[in-house]
Amino acid sequence: MKLALFAVLVFALFLAGCSHRPATVAVPPAPPIAPPSAPTVTANAPELEVPIDTRPLLVETGIASWYGAPYHNRRGSNGEVYDMHAMTAAHLTLPLGSIVRVTDLESNQSAIVRITDRGPFVEGRVVDLSEAAAKKIGMLQKGTVEVKLEVLKTPVPLSNAGRWAVQIGGFDQEKAARELAAHLTRRYHTANVVTFNSPVGAWWVRVRVKDDLRTRAEEVVRDTKTSEGAIFLVRLD
Repeated sequence: MKLALFAVLVFALFLAGCSHRPATVAVPPAPPIAPPSAPTVTANAPELEVPIDTRPLLVETGIASWYGAPYHNRRGSNGEVYDMHAMTAAHLTLPLGSIVRVTDLESNQSAIVRITDRGPFVEGRVVDLSEAAAKKIGMLQKGTVEVKLEVLKTPVPLSNAGRWAVQIGGFDQEKAARELAAHLTRRYHTANVVTFNSPVGAWWVRVRVKDDLRTRAEEVVRDTKTSEGAIFLVRLD
């Protein structure tokens, strides 16, 4: 019997040696090299709630753009830290805290956003959406779209006087911005003129007129000329 078992074992080893099929081994996937630096934007960002029958206080049409990573986690004009994954937007003149519906005129997709920041500082544009809001209306890849902007709610009446300033830029070179700032300081003795740069490297000049009055700010806009950059009337509150 021992001899028979030995013969069977030798035969089995012989067959195994003749087989050229590789063994199948279950290999787990490699872990990611590094976790993502920020959460993925989703279409499920919390939507602001407004009664469905709310009538607009004001309607504008124009070009919308969006802003994201360079400004993410930086403080916005209303004092909050900007979150590109929240349903917010920037507007030059609406009171901070206003609730606005933005609708892509081509796709008819809409997003309701809260105004938390100032901008867009590009001539011809009416609103700068957060990345989440831009995704909501399907404009991330397009960059800019024509929109209808409906103001649904404001923290103060639109007729409120408000506080105003002038912003000029962006300048490619710090020298040009500082030269204009020095000129405006000499011209408007009661104004507070500051120079600063943005997260994307452009330089800006901001003029705070006496008492932050709109009429005085409009005078600066009307009388100021610059060969570089553009001039914007901006509400501060």
